Amino acid sequence: MTERKPRKDAARNREAVLAAADALFARGESPEEITMADIAAAAGVGKGTLFRAFGDRPGLLRALYETRLEPLGEAIETGPPPLGPATPPRDRLPALLDAVLCFKLDNRRLALALEESGSNSPYQAEHYERWHHLLRAVLEQIPGLPDPEFTAHALLAATRADLVEHLAEKERVPRDQMRAQLAAFTARVLG
Repeated sequence: MTERKPRKDAARNREAVLAAADALFARGESPEEITMADIAAAAGVGKGTLFRAFGDRPGLLRALYETRLEPLGEAIETGPPPLGPATPPRDRLPALLDAVLCFKLDNRRLALALEESGSNSPYQAEHYERWHHLLRAVLEQIPGLPDPEFTAHALLAATRADLVEHLAEKERVPRDQMRAQLAAFTARVLG
């Protein structure tokens, strides 16, 4: 059976909802205060449209996160160095972690809302599993590095949205300093 294409108005509504949610999360101070009703009103659609298209708030957050992540995903899958697959693992790993950190800095409120919503643990989120799988695969290519499974978890912990938010907002750590600290930490882990 062939998959049905969404109706044009459904596709248009989906884009309007994602654009409205994107704008609200970009300027909102507190992600948990942005409701489905707020997003529906900003998009000019009914709440039912949101629930039919995305299921629930975590579903909408995941869709928006994935939309924002697409360019980075393409660079990782098929792009040139330092993110692309042809990059030597010792060079690629710090570049990947820097890309994760920069993405979360640029999308702090959305990343925080996504990690706080849905499952009981951010480690069960689909995006976390993808990042962990990628980092573990790169770590496995580095000879003599023990326990790539745990090391991938430990490195990703340094880019958790709640930590990034704490460092950026509470401790006022500048972006460049945060990036340099993550690079130094990664270099120490790699030995």
